[in-house]
Amino acid sequence: MRQQVLVLYLSTSALDSDVLGWSRYDGTARSRPTTGDSDEPPYLTGLAALQDGWRLFQASQLLPPQSGHEYDVSFLKHEFFFEKLEEVSSP
Repeated sequence: MRQQVLVLYLSTSALDSDVLGWSRYDGTARSRPTTGDSDEPPYLTGLAALQDGWRLFQASQLLPPQSGHEYDVSFLKHEFFFEKLEEVSSP
C-alpha cells in the first residue's frame, strides 16, 4: 500500500467552499505532479474530493488574528489534507 496526498486550500473553513490552491503528492510513483502542471484544480471543493474517495486526515486549526493584524497577508489558512491508499504491486 502506498499513500497519495492531496492538499486543498479552500476559500473558507467549510469543505464545500471553492478550491483556491492545491498540491498533490504520489507515493505510488505512478505520477509526478509538480507546481503549475494544471490551471484547473483537481476538485472544485473539498467535499467533491471526499465524494471521490479521498479521506480527510487533517484540517488547519482556526485561529483568530491578533489585534491589529486582521488584514495582514501571510498564508492560506483553510488548508485540508486528504489521502488515498493505493495498492502497489511488488517488483
